[in-house]
Amino acid sequence: MRSIIKLLRAAYKHMCTALNWLQSPLLLAIRPYWGWQFAQDGWGKLTHLDRVTQFFASLSLPAPGMTALAVALIELVGGILFAAGIATRLTSLILSVNMTMAYLTLPDDRTNFFHLLSNPSDFYGATPYTYWFAALLILILGPGLFAVDSLFGRRFASTRRA
Repeated sequence: MRSIIKLLRAAYKHMCTALNWLQSPLLLAIRPYWGWQFAQDGWGKLTHLDRVTQFFASLSLPAPGMTALAVALIELVGGILFAAGIATRLTSLILSVNMTMAYLTLPDDRTNFFHLLSNPSDFYGATPYTYWFAALLILILGPGLFAVDSLFGRRFASTRRA
């Protein structure tokens, strides 16, 4: 019996090691895909700034023109930085705050945001959810090995040792 438990522990340890190797490739799949989505949405807002401004005005947001421009630039520039893995955690923080505000701004999404525990399907069915989740995931886990941040980190770490 002890040998079976020992074998299961060893197998579990090897499985965890193998799955840990997949973390960076997964983060690499998430960052460029969702960074591109953020950038596309930002570009769409920039190219139709008048419509976005009118929409923000209909929501009674303060300074709708400036708010529309700020949101468009955050999504465009943030999406590019997010995809490349540049200043990733700071960018992820800004994008997740931006998506939280998107949740809280629209009346239906605001209701969905507060259904996080009582009715989760409303929460994850809202439009900002996947953007918010991707930004939050990268904020917490970091950019992974295949990011500009990581390349610079390894480069500067090696020059400090020398």
